[in-house]
Amino acid sequence: MNVYPSPFQVAELALAVPIVVGSLFSLVAVSHALVWLHWPRARPAAEFLPPVSVLKPLFGADKNLHENLRSMCLQDYPNYQVVLAVQRMDDPAIPAARAIVREFGESRVSLCISNTPPRANGKVENLVAAFPAARHDVLVISDSDIRVEADYLRTIVAPLADAKVGAACTLYRGACARRFVEKLELLSFNVDFLPELIVARAVGLTNACLGASTAIRRETLQSIGGFAALVDYLAEDAEMGRRIGAKGLRNALLPVFVDTMIDLPNWKAWWQHQTYWDQNARYVQFAGFLALPLLKAVPFALLFAALRQFDAMGLGVFAAVLAIRFASAAAFLVLGAKDRAGLRSLALLPLRDIASIAPWLSALFLTHFTRREAKFAVTRDGRIIGRES
Repeated sequence: MNVYPSPFQVAELALAVPIVVGSLFSLVAVSHALVWLHWPRARPAAEFLPPVSVLKPLFGADKNLHENLRSMCLQDYPNYQVVLAVQRMDDPAIPAARAIVREFGESRVSLCISNTPPRANGKVENLVAAFPAARHDVLVISDSDIRVEADYLRTIVAPLADAKVGAACTLYRGACARRFVEKLELLSFNVDFLPELIVARAVGLTNACLGASTAIRRETLQSIGGFAALVDYLAEDAEMGRRIGAKGLRNALLPVFVDTMIDLPNWKAWWQHQTYWDQNARYVQFAGFLALPLLKAVPFALLFAALRQFDAMGLGVFAAVLAIRFASAAAFLVLGAKDRAGLRSLALLPLRDIASIAPWLSALFLTHFTRREAKFAVTRDGRIIGRES
């Protein structure tokens, strides 16, 4: 009698690991994220409303750029300025930026233009250029594709009243997805990224700031070397969070959302952005990055069904995995992210899960990254070492 498992049985057992792990993780991550988002929190005893300088790095004419910038200039906040920064004299973002300056005045909005093409992390280089124009000691970093509500500054600045908080950041969810690839990206943001981030912070896998929406004191920024110290890092927000933590300060994550406008014109843009995000995950937490495929039950359930030639058991396992995936995703979209558009795109989730394996494999081996159509070399520890021609 042959007591050893056959190759077929070994393959089934190997596929069962990510199927079980991925399905359980979907349920646990969403459950934890929903509890964390809705957990009652004490309100500050008094409002903390220091003057604020908002730094917005711009590059290109992002989707709905004018509306995004305008939302930051309509804050219910007593004293703040907005600094817009671009790196090219002919940047397509400049007309929208100038229109905002005209509408709200130079006392509210400043425009900094530096004719220096990105040589490393272009966003941070933009922030370096914007920093001298910042008049106040509380700084808010807000990406160009972010749109906010009128109470945004009151919300994100409030945790800095605690001297033990080094930085505060909000969650951000994908919005305004119209094209097919944009809907896939929205699901990546709102179904996977958000609950995974909340769980990763809960178990101590990451202490990163979220660079798209962060508030920090000037003195804290300067104590970690300022923006210039972050310019050579691919994941500058992770490095910022690490340095703040090393100072004995806490990075506060707020259970509120801002919207990031998803703008992907084609499959090439989707591929580049997915690979870029996976590379960020690789350099922020390599062990977590390696574990990501184990959290994707759908592709492995499909392989399991195919291995069994789509018999009753194979199809039953695949159907069960899909049911868990759809149910957990729908629960988070409705109760967590408050994203009805994502709910309407939920049927695309299995395709998104299967397609996401390829960029992950690419990120595992790539020694360069592409951002804003420019290619940069990157070291194994996530440092940018130069722009490639």
